[in-house]
Amino acid sequence: MSLRFIYGRAGTGKSFFCLNDIKSRLEQGDDRRLILLVPEQFSLQAERNLIKTVGAEGILQAEVLSFRRMAYRVFNEVGGLTRPHINPAGKCMLLHRIMDDMKGELKIFSGAINQQGFARTISDIITEFKRYNVTPELLNNAAGNLKDNDILKAKLEEISKIFSEFEKRLHVRYSDLDDDLTELVKKLDKSLQFDGAEIWIDEFSGFTPQEFSVIEKLLQKVRRINVSLCVDCIDDCDNADSTNVFSPVLNTVTRLKKIATGVGANIEPPVRVPLDASQPVRFGESGELKHLERYFFSFPYSKYNEETKDIKVFAAANIYSEVENAARDIISLCRDRGMRYRDIAVVSRNLDEYESFISAIFTDYGIPFFIDKKRDIVKHPLVMLILSVFEIFSSNWSYAAVFRYLKTALTNVERKSVDILENYALANGIRGSAWTNNERWDFSDKLDNNEEELTDYEKEVLVKVKEARDLFVEPLVNFRMQTRGRRKAREMCSALFEFLCSTGVSEKIDKMVESFKQSGELALANEYSQVWNIVMEVLDQTVEVLGNEPITLDKLGKVLSIGFAEYNTGLIPPALDQVLVGSVERSKSHNMSALYILGVNDGVFPAAAEDEGILSDMDRGRLLAHGVELAQDTRTRAFEEQYLIYTTLTTPEKYLRLSYSIADREGRTMRPSVIIPRLKKIFPKLNESSNIVSENSTEAVISLISSPGPTMNELISAVRQNAEGRETSPVWKDVCRWYISNDEWKNRCIKAVSGIAYSNNTEYINRKKAAQLYGKNIYTSVSRLEKFASCPFAYFVQYGLKAKERKIFRLTPPDIGTFMHTVIDRFSKRIEDTDTNWRSLERDKCSELISEIVDEMLAEMPGSILNSSGRYKSLTVRLKRILERAVWLIAEHIKRGDFEPQDYEAVFGNGGKFPPISIELPSGEKLSLTGRIDRIDAMKTEEGTYLRIIDYKSGNKAFKLSDAYYGLEIQLLAYLDAALDSSQTDSLLPGGVFYFKLDDPLIRFDGNSDKEAIEKAIMKELKMKGLLLADVKLVKAMDKQIDGDSLIIPARINKGDVLGRSSAATLEQFEMLRRHVRRLLVKIGTEIVRGNVSVRPYRRKKDTACKYCSYMPVCQFDPSSGLNSYRFLRDIDDENIWDILSDNDTKTADWE
Repeated sequence: MSLRFIYGRAGTGKSFFCLNDIKSRLEQGDDRRLILLVPEQFSLQAERNLIKTVGAEGILQAEVLSFRRMAYRVFNEVGGLTRPHINPAGKCMLLHRIMDDMKGELKIFSGAINQQGFARTISDIITEFKRYNVTPELLNNAAGNLKDNDILKAKLEEISKIFSEFEKRLHVRYSDLDDDLTELVKKLDKSLQFDGAEIWIDEFSGFTPQEFSVIEKLLQKVRRINVSLCVDCIDDCDNADSTNVFSPVLNTVTRLKKIATGVGANIEPPVRVPLDASQPVRFGESGELKHLERYFFSFPYSKYNEETKDIKVFAAANIYSEVENAARDIISLCRDRGMRYRDIAVVSRNLDEYESFISAIFTDYGIPFFIDKKRDIVKHPLVMLILSVFEIFSSNWSYAAVFRYLKTALTNVERKSVDILENYALANGIRGSAWTNNERWDFSDKLDNNEEELTDYEKEVLVKVKEARDLFVEPLVNFRMQTRGRRKAREMCSALFEFLCSTGVSEKIDKMVESFKQSGELALANEYSQVWNIVMEVLDQTVEVLGNEPITLDKLGKVLSIGFAEYNTGLIPPALDQVLVGSVERSKSHNMSALYILGVNDGVFPAAAEDEGILSDMDRGRLLAHGVELAQDTRTRAFEEQYLIYTTLTTPEKYLRLSYSIADREGRTMRPSVIIPRLKKIFPKLNESSNIVSENSTEAVISLISSPGPTMNELISAVRQNAEGRETSPVWKDVCRWYISNDEWKNRCIKAVSGIAYSNNTEYINRKKAAQLYGKNIYTSVSRLEKFASCPFAYFVQYGLKAKERKIFRLTPPDIGTFMHTVIDRFSKRIEDTDTNWRSLERDKCSELISEIVDEMLAEMPGSILNSSGRYKSLTVRLKRILERAVWLIAEHIKRGDFEPQDYEAVFGNGGKFPPISIELPSGEKLSLTGRIDRIDAMKTEEGTYLRIIDYKSGNKAFKLSDAYYGLEIQLLAYLDAALDSSQTDSLLPGGVFYFKLDDPLIRFDGNSDKEAIEKAIMKELKMKGLLLADVKLVKAMDKQIDGDSLIIPARINKGDVLGRSSAATLEQFEMLRRHVRRLLVKIGTEIVRGNVSVRPYRRKKDTACKYCSYMPVCQFDPSSGLNSYRFLRDIDDENIWDILSDNDTKTADWE
């Protein structure tokens, strides 16, 4: 009965010593049981090492155990296996149920019960209590020593209640894995299998109180316990500095000595490994790594004055380039130093951040790898499908839940049908009960209420949509019928299982597994085959825990979600020769020749302090003072991080490479870890490289040459640089020759290099293609031609290719504009059909008619978005107010002047009041323009009839003469021109063109402002913008109340009846504008016929055609590339515009 310590620094051969010690016992013929006790996660590697050392015959007497495996052996011998273990999922489910039942008694935790992950948090704290032998009674005793108003007292009492109830319910049918070691201590007295045995404990740096108790019992039964620890000295442990890197291990030594003394065990002289500490076993081939191990945490330290070859540091511009350079270095290491992939490990303290990059880049570089990480199953398609079923009903068939369910690829709906269904649902706002009835399944979302018959394509889509809907809705409805109301958990789980079977989920999983195997994706095949069994296990566990308890569907969904969150899929490496990728804290293998540590950044490695959890550091300190020992606080864990750094840096035998990036994936700045400057102090000539500033040296270029695929990308980049006139290394010529001479890569190389000359600046397409797209005689509108003047390519995509954005059920500004135009048109015509006219219209009558018309339109459009929700119905109230203000203002405008409305919604085109605007092009083609004028006002005089064109706008729209000159704003002028030419008998004259804003603006006023002043302020805010005839008589005819600045038109009359600062043009100037517009229309029409599709958006100051363009992803316009450029337009003032237009050689806008 004795205790012996085997100690030494990292790499000195402690594990090797233990294995050889076991071997020597076997060779001496010792018949006692020989046991190597290691952590659970290292047991497989330890068994391999033991067999390798003692041979296959030796394992009959010598064996590897973990504490849990030892407990299983003892329970098998003396009893204790009668009750099954509850797994972590079942534990969390049970805790959630307990807290839900106790929520009336809980105050501190009542608000957190239904929060995601809280059951796991309580489970973790109970596990910690059990590992530290803390019982509910101990917690109650500690709480009794605290004051009544102490928050810690309240926390302890509630945790104790939950803990106590958990133990009570658990032990009716189950046992807890966390209780196994406690039970082991009780049953070891009855066990005989370890009597007189010798035990070697290896790979531990510390033990929990439960494990210390087991060791204490074993010390009383075995001949000797050997404890192997990584520490440089075990003398004077009681006075060890807490900041010492070996402080956690020294605390373990102290505790073990006290236990040995307490049970009367002999403490043998410790064995230092090796006897010559200057010759560590692991670093025999690398003096640099040996020096690192010895001095990284030593003060004072010795410098290594030679240039390093086995230790390197790399500074990367970002995470992607950091991983990519690691991949290149791995290939170089295998190529130049003869290492195998299996000799290399890549670790990171934040593996989640690096995992996706490693997977993509290592695959691209052809590096076989295995990521040693448990995979969360919550995001697995099968689990997502199950949880989405519950979410569909809890969220009343929300868009997110329905399509999360459909996109799992485990339903009976094909992916193409899912896409069609999604587009339809988005466009028509399908949600809630609409999924289960036939409402809103007929494209009935038009706000202008046009009775348009469905096209053949829309009918075909509608059939496919309904088929897809029926296919997935029917099983869900059947499942809901079986689970309606509060039913037993057992019945609910049975219904869910039947639902999965009826939809063929199991068969689909099996097909996927086979598909993955055939395509060589063994890791995915393994994962998918595990998940179905896990789902069945969770359902079984739910039935075991909740059984016949009544439960709602919503609560069952939450319980299952908690259960799934506790499961991970563990994967087996599918091949032997692979790079091992893992997290720093899980990395336990010592047989690594090379180690790459990624993400050596400040706050990452070493890690920043973690969240303290339910019990803060202060709480833990106070509990310790009352005799309740728990796990260490965050400050102690921060010092333990030093030990993790030490064990990680000393893992490789031959090569160590650390890297960090200066920016994260969002581009935020990151700093290097304190490890980097420490290394630089110890190694003044540290091999440090970087790609933050690119180099063009031969050595730097050669370092980029690795696998064919990635090197091809670098070659293309070099060719592009050369094409841009920048200097490149001659090495790339040799690389290009290699690809050209290689049959596998020759064609790909030629295509890639030729692609350098690609430009998105396609100027013209074939005239025949243009005719196919637009027709020989082009039918279009003036607003579309404005689009062409803005950017020819945008016109081509929108009106030539007819590309459309995905339609989404929402109210956009154009939708609102269309609705308001329709209402005003109906209002105007209703005024015409009654005895009422605009001049006699009363304010109350406006409100009454507007409300009546809006209600009629909404009744006629039951599928309209304005009828879809309370939110949109409240918007109609505001629309009524805006429209009421608009029609009242129209009436005021008419009352103030002599112009009378002549036409509303006057249509130019086939079937309209006016024929289409027809323009003969020089090439012989015909350009026919259609359109609709919101209102035409007229005033008859002796000189002739003056026409006023008015366009209603729901947004801000100003008339700029320079926009008309460039062709960006010619709609009103084109309409005016067409209206003036519409009569062969009457003498028609231009009165003006105006934008009328539809709005109910907010006006600032003080408390003394009267109603009349407020109305004037509103009229001024909504003043029409445009261009009118520079004639004082006409201005007064438009606003008879004008006094200085007009409140309704952009005009001013100064004293003496002189026209002041106004947006006005003379009759001759109007004629010049009309001629200019005609030339523009001819020019634009000609360019369309010629096939102009150039990517040439305009830019004027900060305003560009690209600002609200939906087609930027199509054209890939990028002025910074040097391949694209804007058409820069000067902001010309009105006076210069008139000068240009009056020139004999009138200039037109040039978009070429």
